Amino acid sequence: MLDEKENIQFQLTEHLIERVEHLIANERDKELQLFLDDYHYADIAEILDELNEDQALYIIKLLDSDTTADVLMELDEDIREKVLENLSAKEIAEEIEELDTDDAADMISELSEERQEEVISKIEDEEHKAEIEELLTYDENTAGGLMAKELVKVYETWTVAGCMRRIRGQAEDVTRVHSIYVVDREEKLIGRLSLKDLIVAKSDTKIAEISNSNVDYVNVQDDAEDVAKVMQKYDLEAIPVVDNQQTLLGRITIDDIVDVIKEEAEKDYQLAAGITQDVEADDSILELTKARLPWLFLGLVGGIGAFIIMDFFEEKLHGEAVILFLFTPLIAAMAGNVGVQSSAIIVQGLANDDVKGSINNRLIKEMLLATLNGVILSIVLFLFVYAWQFDVKLALAISVSLVAVVIIAGLVGTFIPLFLDRRDIDPAIATGPFITTSNDIFGIVIYLIISKFILGI
Repeated sequence: MLDEKENIQFQLTEHLIERVEHLIANERDKELQLFLDDYHYADIAEILDELNEDQALYIIKLLDSDTTADVLMELDEDIREKVLENLSAKEIAEEIEELDTDDAADMISELSEERQEEVISKIEDEEHKAEIEELLTYDENTAGGLMAKELVKVYETWTVAGCMRRIRGQAEDVTRVHSIYVVDREEKLIGRLSLKDLIVAKSDTKIAEISNSNVDYVNVQDDAEDVAKVMQKYDLEAIPVVDNQQTLLGRITIDDIVDVIKEEAEKDYQLAAGITQDVEADDSILELTKARLPWLFLGLVGGIGAFIIMDFFEEKLHGEAVILFLFTPLIAAMAGNVGVQSSAIIVQGLANDDVKGSINNRLIKEMLLATLNGVILSIVLFLFVYAWQFDVKLALAISVSLVAVVIIAGLVGTFIPLFLDRRDIDPAIATGPFITTSNDIFGIVIYLIISKFILGI
């Protein structure tokens, strides 16, 4: 039966932090070690994120090397950077040797070039060092930048008995054995092997006879997002990585893909909110300003444009027609809302690889949807304006304008992200102030032109 504590989800409380700080302040190392032994390394990292730099470093140096390495990888990047600055190259190298190659490469890549060389030179395991150096040559946003060198591979010419002996040795370096990959004498990936087939097969059976040649894989230069889509589509826990010659280089596991999906979602959310670079709430005021100001400036330009348009029509609108200006915020808001809705659906579909076919089909569908929504909304608006002013022409002008604005906004919101995607530009940028501002301007122009035509002014 599981211990009751194992069933309770970790909760970071002020009492817990105060106890850790008390143990550190009084240098009660053994008691602190025993206390932290009850927690997962991810929980310890969460505790360290709440401590100051000196306290975090105190615990890092207190823990055993294996736990420290895992804790470092779970720390907030800013905290980890400060901790690493206070560790010697030898101490960092000792932690690196406890990590899988992908995590080791990620940690080293955060250091300066000079510091990287110093740390790598202190790694004693030559094979581990060579593999890390290889991974550092790949772009971090590619399959090569995500993969780990640790995997279990067998040769097609081996027998089951020989395969089992060799797997035991390989598996010592692999945290989780998701798959066994089959290669030929030239190290080219030719298949995969299930543990079930390996266990039930006769000991003298050749691996080639029981392996499955149908194996999903990605190229080492493939984009990280494309890798995520493949693993999501086929529900894979791990996927092998090959080069252009089909040589097996490594594997990517689901935990790395979850990080990719999370980072991409955060980036898209920030783009949609009008933030042009990756920032966090704890970043400096200057960094946050640099990330937000460009889109705010775009909104300002759009507002000035709307002012100029309304100023141009003001001289031509007089008497009762001046009431049209009261509905300008409503028209602009509806244009922005419809545009954002349309673009958000398209961006989501593009991210999930659900948007296929020609742009024309998408535009026609969106036009029909926008027309239906626009007609329903315009009927409500027509009744409101007529009940307020008892003026059919005025109510008709405003309601017809709304239909036209909604249709155009829907088309713009659909076309822009599709167009950006075809040009290899992140379409998430279309769901933010870009769509809102452009549709505000289009909406006001269309509204005033239609109203002027119907009212004959």
